[in-house]
Amino acid sequence: MLLLQFSTSHYCRKARLALGYKQISYQVENLTPGLHTLKIKPLTGGLTTLPVLLPQIEGQPVAIADSTQIFHFLESYCPDPPLVPTDLEARSSAWMLEDWLDESLGIASRFVYYQFRSGEGKSLDPSLMSQMVIQAVKRQYRINLASVELAEKRLATGLEALRWRWQDQSYLVGDRLSVADIAAAALLSPLARIPSYRKNYSWLFDRLIEVHQTCREPFPPGLEQD
Repeated sequence: MLLLQFSTSHYCRKARLALGYKQISYQVENLTPGLHTLKIKPLTGGLTTLPVLLPQIEGQPVAIADSTQIFHFLESYCPDPPLVPTDLEARSSAWMLEDWLDESLGIASRFVYYQFRSGEGKSLDPSLMSQMVIQAVKRQYRINLASVELAEKRLATGLEALRWRWQDQSYLVGDRLSVADIAAAALLSPLARIPSYRKNYSWLFDRLIEVHQTCREPFPPGLEQD
């Protein structure tokens, strides 16, 4: 299998965690933002976002776009170990949390992270190329002071909700890892480089480390020394 990705994307990390959890052998191809559309549009029927998984297996789809759809494909292709609980209510809860993390907290963490990297976190990589990429991302997603303020509020509310489920137990749903845990571990990983989040949400990063260990995925930047 081949995973087309941006190396720094937290949504691509989500796909890698799932592949690692399933212990499926795969390779990655890192694409250049902007130019990536030339490769993935013909494969996906016009979609322009990553990750895209190419199974490269006879009888399977040529390409699966979107991290959630990759979850569904992997669950049908390799059911064990499962990504979702067998109990129907728990299964519904896991997919609901995965979707919420995808559409809310994942986006909010992107806004907060790139604002940090262009300000007090600029010293993490002050190179011209890095800062050009950061500014391009901010323009693309319209990241500004007003949108970041809303993102910070969304994160504060969302992390408090997660605290009740995740602070004192290993899994968000049920008694084993699920799509909810993988989505949270990937989509909140950019916060690991922001000191205020590391200080105020230490329990969160304990969980992120556990998920990455379980999925055999290298730790995200900011957690390498933990």
